[in-house]
Amino acid sequence: MTDTTSKAPPTPVRQAAPLGRRPRRGARPTRSWHDHPLRRITPWLFLLAPLALLITFTYVPVGNMIYYSFTDWDGVSPDRNTVWFENYTQLFTRPELFRVFFVSFYYLAASAVQIVIALYFATVLSFDLRFRNFFKGILFFPYLINGVAIGFVFLYFFQDGGTLDSVLSWFGVGGDHAWLGDPESANTSLAGVSVWRFTGLNFVLFLGAIQSIPGELYEAAQLDGASRWQQFRHIIAPGIRPVLSLSVILAISGSLAVFEIPYIMTGGATGTSTFVIQTVKLAFQFNKTGLASACAVVLLLIILVVTWIQRRLVPDDKVDLV
Repeated sequence: MTDTTSKAPPTPVRQAAPLGRRPRRGARPTRSWHDHPLRRITPWLFLLAPLALLITFTYVPVGNMIYYSFTDWDGVSPDRNTVWFENYTQLFTRPELFRVFFVSFYYLAASAVQIVIALYFATVLSFDLRFRNFFKGILFFPYLINGVAIGFVFLYFFQDGGTLDSVLSWFGVGGDHAWLGDPESANTSLAGVSVWRFTGLNFVLFLGAIQSIPGELYEAAQLDGASRWQQFRHIIAPGIRPVLSLSVILAISGSLAVFEIPYIMTGGATGTSTFVIQTVKLAFQFNKTGLASACAVVLLLIILVVTWIQRRLVPDDKVDLV
């Protein structure tokens, strides 16, 4: 006989709960941190302190400087009368105020010299050379010295009968020369000091950019019989173009804002006064804070315009050598 009794369906096996607490019946699933609303504002919480410092110590002073440039404030009195564009008109109509910009050409030429020197040594020391780490330290060391100390050292170096005159006398160049006595030799000497001090900075920038170029390119170039000059022209020069563009921007802005070396060595005398030295004297010596603020605003605008023009002429394209 056929068994007509129906078999009961198998009982489903209940899976064991994971170790730890067993989930309660009816409990809501725990949301992940990726879905938490605070996750979106967490980066801004970390940026809150640096942004507050940046706004407090950069943008607020710049805003105050722009405001002061439209007033006749003397820096001491609580009275600040609005004179609108009178300070700017005075700045562009008085030749002695704007003539100091011509001193920047000495430092601009010095910046070109220091870029060439730094690029040369960075290229040479990027190859396998004996004592190259020693020469790297020598080139970068002047940039580590305090600017005030450099100013006093070279003040004795260029004085009448000082170190430079003593060295020149060994080669038969007799007679004391007032290196800081007339505008041309004084500005040339001060520009030479800036070359000695800031060459190390450009050298480190160029050396880092050169060392970031893949070594396989040099090996392939050597197998093809490329000379050092050909390696520099076709590998190094295109590879460091963004850093070279940055160095040019820093050189132009630095030549317009020179202050430390000429202020310490000459105080702006004998035709060595720069635009920044003149601005400081207007604010703290002649108590013309409004006019000094206008000078600072003009200098800021000139640097921004020059930087914009340079970026338009030499765009920072992506370099792909591989």
